[in-house]
Amino acid sequence: MKKFLNKPETFVDDMIRGIMAAHPDKLTYVNDDLRCVVTAKVKKGKVGLATGGGSGHLPLFLGYVGDGILDGCSVGGVFQSPSAEQMLEVTKAIDSGAGVLYIYGNYGGDIMNFDMAAEMADMEDIRVEQVVAGEDVASSKKGEEHKRRGVAGIFFVYKVAGACAAAMKDLDEVKRVAMKACDNVRTMGVALSPCIVPEVGKPSFSIGEGEMEIGMGIHGEPGIERGPLKSADEVVKQMLDAILADLPYVKGDEVAVLVNGLGATPKEELYIMYRKVDEMLKEHGIKVFHVYVGEFATSMEMSGASITLLKLDDELKTYLSMPANTPFFEQVQL
Repeated sequence: MKKFLNKPETFVDDMIRGIMAAHPDKLTYVNDDLRCVVTAKVKKGKVGLATGGGSGHLPLFLGYVGDGILDGCSVGGVFQSPSAEQMLEVTKAIDSGAGVLYIYGNYGGDIMNFDMAAEMADMEDIRVEQVVAGEDVASSKKGEEHKRRGVAGIFFVYKVAGACAAAMKDLDEVKRVAMKACDNVRTMGVALSPCIVPEVGKPSFSIGEGEMEIGMGIHGEPGIERGPLKSADEVVKQMLDAILADLPYVKGDEVAVLVNGLGATPKEELYIMYRKVDEMLKEHGIKVFHVYVGEFATSMEMSGASITLLKLDDELKTYLSMPANTPFFEQVQL
């Protein structure tokens, strides 16, 4: 294992200390716990947005805490859920009287701990609502969308819900908009190599030099097909065909596109993939409103990528267009 570490067991805390040192104007932590990250600027009367999840996915999850998106994040170990107590401390810190919305991925540990945190928050007289994001079309068949993993598409849920909250809408309205984004986002990924969890010290799975796995999750969960590495155009076509058929999309629809690198894929290759995405969307008569290319949800040093489409209407376009400023994401008004 070759990594820039001090000790494997201090990997997460050292990482957070570095982020805090680099962005003291944007982030802080509460309860003397580095893993309870909150915005440095809580706005009075605004709905608070909280997330949480395991480390190893930057910018997910804490990288989206800041102006116009999230207000707080509880941070777990690498690929491990944070505790309910940490989630509660974040909730208390970001509540300014309008309630708090939890947005997190569809994973058992996160669901259990966020449910517990919400119950404890209720005892503190803090109203909490929850939205569980799960948009990975490879992880469960159509008709069983509730079983799907939350992957890179949660970025879009954060973005529109955060903008809605920044517009000072109430908790029910922010939750409605977040759910609307969840209902209209679809993702599929592909992996070319494994990753190494520092405290484990060895690859999380094995894959041949000339192989790829379509549909693999961001923790190395099994995909739907393993086989010889295909050309970029062939890979994109297989992924995008599945995404387009799932909602389904029709001619005249308008979308935002996210082409996401999983940690070790150069941007050059992501843009090669987007070229084919753009070509296929034009062939289907689907208009592209805005494109995001880069690392938005990674898996340590895994080589691979995912493609996400968010089907838009005027409301979602308005919120997607609003500015945001976090340590890992900045957008001016579109």
